[in-house]
Amino acid sequence: MPGPQAVVFDLGKVLVDFDYSIAGRRIAARGKMSAAEVQKFIDHSPLLFRFETGQMSQQEFFADIFSPIEPMLQLHAALRQRGVPTYVFSNTNELAVGHIRKNFPFFNQFNGYVCSYEHGAMKPDAKLYEVVERTSRLGGSELLYFDDRPENVAAGARRGWQAVLHESAEKSQAAVVASGLLGGPLV
Repeated sequence: MPGPQAVVFDLGKVLVDFDYSIAGRRIAARGKMSAAEVQKFIDHSPLLFRFETGQMSQQEFFADIFSPIEPMLQLHAALRQRGVPTYVFSNTNELAVGHIRKNFPFFNQFNGYVCSYEHGAMKPDAKLYEVVERTSRLGGSELLYFDDRPENVAAGARRGWQAVLHESAEKSQAAVVASGLLGGPLV
């Protein structure tokens, strides 16, 4: 099996943490629902799915719900320093990407981006994985892929990708080192 030639990162919960409950609390402060009720609505509403597949336009979203996962950003920087191509592969929406692009400089340092809202599909739909392969011009074991959702990792593995369930920065860093893309652990 050939070694990986590029690394594909999920965005949420891998490179940046996010907490939609912050938005829920802020929305609740302006309305009659409790924060928990707003969060339940967001989590179970088809609206988020429609927004993240590009079927809805941007709406006011005034909560800053994102924070960087520094050890993973250091891993990405080390890969870039070694000349390893990297890609973002995310179920997300235009508003979130715009916010992250504006507020997190690391985001502009990838070779390519495959986001659900631009393609009308969400992981684990095979259509989106095909877009990654076309974008990177790589496939199978040439791609090392990190995602925090088992069903997304399984979909990558079915395509022959070296798919890793992201459970912690340390485990993901160890997987990169084991792949041969980095000479040793990050300090």
